[in-house]
Amino acid sequence: MKRRLFKTVVAAGAVAMICACGDDPSSPDNQQPGLSSAVIDPASSAVVDPNSSAVVPGSSAAVDPNSSGTVPGSSAGVVPESSSSKEPEIGPDGFPTIESYGPPPSEYTKDISAMAKRGWNTRYWDACKPHCSWLKESSNDKTRADTSSNEAYLADFATARNCNIHDVEVPTFTLGNVTKSWFGYEGTRSACGDEKEKGVFTCTDMAPIAVNDTLSYAYVAGTADSKCGKCYHLQYDGHFKDEFENNPPKATHKALKGKHLVVMASNIGNDVAGGNANLPAGQFDLMVPGGGVGAFDALSTQVNKGAGFNWGAGFGGFLTECQKNTNCGTEGSLECYQTCVKDMCDAAFADGGLPNLLRGCHWFADWYMAADNPTYYIEEVECPQYLIDHYMTRYNTSLENNFKKVTDWSTFKEGDVLDTLHCWKAGEAPPEDGWVNPSAGCAP
Repeated sequence: MKRRLFKTVVAAGAVAMICACGDDPSSPDNQQPGLSSAVIDPASSAVVDPNSSAVVPGSSAAVDPNSSGTVPGSSAGVVPESSSSKEPEIGPDGFPTIESYGPPPSEYTKDISAMAKRGWNTRYWDACKPHCSWLKESSNDKTRADTSSNEAYLADFATARNCNIHDVEVPTFTLGNVTKSWFGYEGTRSACGDEKEKGVFTCTDMAPIAVNDTLSYAYVAGTADSKCGKCYHLQYDGHFKDEFENNPPKATHKALKGKHLVVMASNIGNDVAGGNANLPAGQFDLMVPGGGVGAFDALSTQVNKGAGFNWGAGFGGFLTECQKNTNCGTEGSLECYQTCVKDMCDAAFADGGLPNLLRGCHWFADWYMAADNPTYYIEEVECPQYLIDHYMTRYNTSLENNFKKVTDWSTFKEGDVLDTLHCWKAGEAPPEDGWVNPSAGCAP
């Protein structure tokens, strides 16, 4: 599928690294994600500028029927991957439902078994702020979004969405602790750091989802050679990474054979392995709830089940636990693994108020056939609009913003207005009647 051409061009602008700032809660900039006067449409959760027909990246709002203007990453004005002109059905999360995107392009299910590149999946869900939610730290960082211009930033699908502990999307970066000696932007802090429940998490709608019986969409952590926002078509081959003559493929691997998964890189893992002679494409760490909390673990903070709850193996999650500690063992049947995993899914997520986690966990058992480190053929493809929509931040739609730093995101609710600061770039003067605090460098 070719990437769409968008007619609305966002003006270029370098990140403002020097500013004088002051609170202005009444400012038009003190709004929800997107354009300076944008508001949330309560009927659709779409972000709309009342003075414009354009919509914000990731929004499902339709544009003016007399205009073809859209914003990169948005599903507005176009019914993705379908010739139908029917308005998309909006789900409870404010995004179009998977069905509303129409039939997927045939390239996602074509046979690529002649491809030379092969790789394998591991799995995890630590619930941390995605790597691709952070801004590039230096010019040597080739993995995250290009921040050389607004056009380049949006062409890379901007930064990956992140959410608070209640699964409400919040900005990926804000103005930092602005002082006289330092000005600039700072990423919202991850719940995997010291912030815990005050920090930000992976948005749960990034859990895998089935398009049909043979095709699904998901997000992955790639190797250090990967790039945020890239997409890949995987076709499973019925084998697994560590098989050998006395350790042949299991029923789970055979059941997955021939299925197709299109994945988008939203994380880059320093512990994700590169390729080798047998599997030159290397590893993708599949993001799936119940796949293991890994080395950091914000999941047990977000879904607080209390001390002693069994989250499964840190690396391998529920399936590894089923292989070790139940009657399934390492040679269990497909049905045994599926039942065991789903029982653990239900115990973890059925009553947590985060239904995407339960859906994604059951997906692993029912669609992915509880396959352990399966191998696949791989090719790079254009990203499906579903993955783009759930990846792109709906707040940081430009390299510049006026969002004031928040140290506790846990109280932020859908529809809350963000506090902002008014900033002046280097070489610009604040208003004539403005007053600059000599110690902080900020105007009131």
